[in-house]
Amino acid sequence: MKTDLTRILSISGQSGLYHYVSQARNGVVVEALADKKRSSFGMSTKITSLADISIYTDDEEVKLQQVFLNMKEVLGDADAPSAKSSADELKALFEKALPAYDRDRFYVSHMKKVVEWYNALKKYASFDFTDPEAEAEAQEQE
Repeated sequence: MKTDLTRILSISGQSGLYHYVSQARNGVVVEALADKKRSSFGMSTKITSLADISIYTDDEEVKLQQVFLNMKEVLGDADAPSAKSSADELKALFEKALPAYDRDRFYVSHMKKVVEWYNALKKYASFDFTDPEAEAEAQEQE
């Protein structure tokens, strides 16, 4: 099954990733990827879709989806280092997966989040991502 990063959410103050289920009267209903428990969060909660996240490089911003694909290429079937890994180990991974990452704006704390998300997607979803642009073109042609 393809993973739609527009429906995979990171919620401020919560660990793990969530799948968007539906709109609620005063917020959203989500399901945790890890244990499938449903929760609702109000409109004041900071919720970010993984599709909206980019990583700074020296030349441009690279979408998180492309970073995950680069990491998969580097790591193969292995898990990414844990978020508790040393800063040097995390930097070494991103040196291989995204060699031009901006060392002044992409911090180790960001790397920790990215490897946590990578491992969560590897375990509970897939790296076979949907392509919203291709789907939009297909609908226009119909």
